[in-house]
Amino acid sequence: MRKIFSSRTLVLLMVGFLVVVGLIAGSNWWAKKTNNPPFFQRVVNDLSGGMAKVISVPSNAVGHRANSLANLLNTFSENKELKGKLDGYAQNKVRLQTVEEENESLKKQLGLKKSLTDYETIPAVTISRSPTTWNSQLVIDKGARSGLKKGMPVMGDSGVIGILSEVNTVNAKVALISDTSEDSNRFAITVRSGSGDVNGIVTDYDADKKMLVMGSVPNSANLNKDDTVVTSGLGGKIPSGLLVGKIADVTSDSYGLSKKIYIQPSSDLSKISNVLVAKSSLES
Repeated sequence: MRKIFSSRTLVLLMVGFLVVVGLIAGSNWWAKKTNNPPFFQRVVNDLSGGMAKVISVPSNAVGHRANSLANLLNTFSENKELKGKLDGYAQNKVRLQTVEEENESLKKQLGLKKSLTDYETIPAVTISRSPTTWNSQLVIDKGARSGLKKGMPVMGDSGVIGILSEVNTVNAKVALISDTSEDSNRFAITVRSGSGDVNGIVTDYDADKKMLVMGSVPNSANLNKDDTVVTSGLGGKIPSGLLVGKIADVTSDSYGLSKKIYIQPSSDLSKISNVLVAKSSLES
């Protein structure tokens, strides 16, 4: 049987073993002398450190990406929450503004109501105002059951806004003073001027200027800008002394035979939520 190791191979292995042992012993001796790790330990440490570095690069990258994704998701969540809060603030702001406007309107009506001595008022709320008839009519939540009758004047927060044109059992239709149709209701008014009162009627509404028009006023009438205009009470159901507005401009008609008076309504016709229906003492 052939020998596994020849004498020469055995000698080489022993020499190699002695060399390795010698290197280890020398490395340990040198390490103790220089206070450094042994050579073989440094080699192993360097190799393990290099492997750890190689492994840590993709691990750190993955960890960084995961943290970035988590931060992004948190940011989306916080952004959604903040948007929800912002929408809530916006809604609360609109609600507060609406309540403040309603409160201001009611306060003005209360002051107006205190000045009404020859008639009583019936409060009502606007329940319908169509965009197609925005400048001509609206519907309120009181009707014949509350004592309302056709022809009664309706006031907003500061003065007359229209006349009841149709009265049902539990609601009524208001023909606004801004109605420009030919069959719209007109009413008698009085201009309280420093030189004396001047009676007349509302003959038209200028939609461009958003003003009432008082026509056929004699040229001899002394009327000036900012003169107060109220209802005259002439003609029946409309009490006298209801505020209509103030004179904004005094001009002549197209023929120069009479004056044409432009009146700025005292109430804002674009914001009508609460109204007062004036019921004359004669109606009672």
